[in-house]
Amino acid sequence: MNWQQALSDYKHYLQIERGLSQNSIENYSYDIKKLMLYIESHDIKATPISIETSTVKDFIYSISKTINPRSQARLISGLRNFFDYLIFENYRTTNPLDLIESPRIGRKLPDTLSLSDIDLLINAIDLSYQYNGVNLGERNRAILETLYSCGLRVSELIELKVSDLFFEEGFIKVTGKGDKQRFVPIGASTQKYITIWMGIRNHIDVQSESKDILFLNFKGKKLTRAMVFTIIKQLVEKTGLKKNVSPHTFRHSFATHLLENGADLRAIQMMLGHESITTTEIYMHVDRSHLSEVLNKYHPRK
Repeated sequence: MNWQQALSDYKHYLQIERGLSQNSIENYSYDIKKLMLYIESHDIKATPISIETSTVKDFIYSISKTINPRSQARLISGLRNFFDYLIFENYRTTNPLDLIESPRIGRKLPDTLSLSDIDLLINAIDLSYQYNGVNLGERNRAILETLYSCGLRVSELIELKVSDLFFEEGFIKVTGKGDKQRFVPIGASTQKYITIWMGIRNHIDVQSESKDILFLNFKGKKLTRAMVFTIIKQLVEKTGLKKNVSPHTFRHSFATHLLENGADLRAIQMMLGHESITTTEIYMHVDRSHLSEVLNKYHPRK
């Protein structure tokens, strides 16, 4: 088995067996392609079945000079998963990553925006902005309001469908990682902004493959992840906000603000679509002062 065949089979496995999104599959593939490039550039005669720990160690050592510890840990994890797959398929009996330790890294706390930061960014949107006769200002406001009020991943936002909107019930249906679906509450104000955008969207010549997609570009096609990043980046520059802001920052802020206002961690887990509550628990570390206030207010022996 050569590297290209192994990678192709692995991608198929990730898609069919694990139900990962195309974006996640490409991230996994990127790690393996780096190893393939290293082997090729150093003229190493090693296949996915024959490669030894020493070769993988040399590769990781060479690449560790150009990436930070967190990226290095992710790379090691990605390669370990790949070779676990080969063992699962009986191509190998051992994993060359078993004796390779990941670098110790601290738990990274998510960046968050204050409510005033979010208002600043949303208020900076030019609601009259049009391109080719399409009002994209109203679309951009609806996008940011949805990101923040529903705590969506950017991949979930761009895949959100018109048929996923259940405004009468006060929910939207979100398709998350592994095509797992969940219902997330949506407030009246966000419904209002989406409805305004829907009135504009109804006059766009929507491409056939995007007929049910909620947020479109002026050509009537589904937005890309990069476009959503660009919209936010431009607003950050416009406002002069001195923070590193991405679409995921709105998701972090959504969870943090809910916790600060007394929301149950299990409820936050369900709304975020986290498979494990340990992932959600990272928000417990964001605002320790709030936790102290809760203890002082509710504990009988404060």
